[in-house]
Amino acid sequence: MIWLLRLVLLSFLLFMFYRLVKYFFTPQRKLESARKHKKFLLLDYDEVIKNLHLTYNGCLFTGEKYLGSVQNKTEVVSISLRLENITALKGMSMEDFYYIEKKILEKYPAASINWQSPIGEFLNQQKKPHK
Repeated sequence: MIWLLRLVLLSFLLFMFYRLVKYFFTPQRKLESARKHKKFLLLDYDEVIKNLHLTYNGCLFTGEKYLGSVQNKTEVVSISLRLENITALKGMSMEDFYYIEKKILEKYPAASINWQSPIGEFLNQQKKPHK
């Protein structure tokens, strides 16, 4: 009987160790940690079906990838980015958005990046020449 209890206890400890290791290596935990520390992290999956997530300067962005044909290859040709929390935009400048675009284009050079509202309007307003 005591051997059975030891076996159950050992299996429980192994299970708890497995769950702890699995928790520390989850991508969502890394993304949330980077957001809290206001660092850049691009969390992307090789599958086009799955969205990409990135964080920069405390803002969390979600991007949808769209496939298309480029020079007889199928690649990601368009990425639509939206912000999860609009209030987190405080203090961000155009250079911050250009930095994000540069990092995404390093991974997907054939992609065009489309920003959702309100970032799209902000960038278009800044690009127009003032009278």
